[in-house]
Amino acid sequence: MATKKASKKSATKKSPAKKTTAKKSSVKKAATKKSTVKKTASKKAPAKKAAKKTSAKKTTAKKAAKKSSTRKYSPAAGKQVEREMREMKKGTLKSGRSGKKVTSRKQAIAIGLSEARKAGKKVPPAPKKK
Repeated sequence: MATKKASKKSATKKSPAKKTTAKKSSVKKAATKKSTVKKTASKKAPAKKAAKKTSAKKTTAKKAAKKSSTRKYSPAAGKQVEREMREMKKGTLKSGRSGKKVTSRKQAIAIGLSEARKAGKKVPPAPKKK
């Protein structure tokens, strides 16, 4: 008899535990639904601000497109680099104070741009070293 009562008690204890988990999950679902409703409501309110932002984005995009289409280097700066490249190919281009012969193409371009900057031609500023 004692074993039957114990089994009945354990059976009755198990069933309420299942019910509570079911209740908890339904409560969680309801809570998530409420929060999503609030999010959509908050998105609808600042619709006027979004319209202003898109017009601002369009103008900045136009400015960026115009800036990228303009020349970064003046034709005179290009000619200066061309002269330096020819000198390098001849073997007469020397670098800096030491006067060593330039063998690198990149070095020749850098010298040409540097001289164009000194002459006041339109050339972007040299990249800053860290």
